[in-house]
Amino acid sequence: MMNRRQLARWAGVASLVLAQGISSLALAADEAPDALITRLSTDVLAAIKADKSIQAGDVSKIVTLVDTKIMPNVNFQRMTASAVGPAWRQATDAQKQKLQDEFKVLLVRTYSGALAQVSDQEISVRPLRAAAEDKEVVVRSEVRGRGDPVQLDYRLEKTPGEGAGWKIYNLNVMGIWLVETYRSQFSQEINAKGLDGLIAALAQRNKSNEKKSG
Repeated sequence: MMNRRQLARWAGVASLVLAQGISSLALAADEAPDALITRLSTDVLAAIKADKSIQAGDVSKIVTLVDTKIMPNVNFQRMTASAVGPAWRQATDAQKQKLQDEFKVLLVRTYSGALAQVSDQEISVRPLRAAAEDKEVVVRSEVRGRGDPVQLDYRLEKTPGEGAGWKIYNLNVMGIWLVETYRSQFSQEINAKGLDGLIAALAQRNKSNEKKSG
């Protein structure tokens, strides 16, 4: 049988190995933001190119792709809150959830056509210009294929130990930041009809988009 001294020694070694394992797992999870965007872009493009239903514009398949590949890497609450603006602070939990749900459907349906047209495109991620201590960064990339390259930039925030360690909270397509674009649209609805009016307008817009794609 093992005596107490041996037992204590083995317990010490085991705890050290466990601590090293946990710390290496945390480091592995917190990949660099530009590496995250490269991996995410590669995975999404590969999934689109491999699925003829997505290429044919199947919105349900595109929603599934967004949910599985993209959403885990997005702080969607922050994205929605930024788009809604100051009124978000007055929203109830139920209103916040409805706003997130309808905004997500709007974004997916807005960009489903573009996703469906992916064929021979490739993503080129530019070298990251950021300091190690930065909590928020911009990762710049280009979509290259037929025609001129399309600028696609991402704002990310550091979320250590959570998912990949970084989460996207805004997107820039050809020089236009998505959140700021929607904020100006949403503020008009909120000023005219309040938060419930915005929710109703988003729901109506989503139903209209569904009919067009159906």
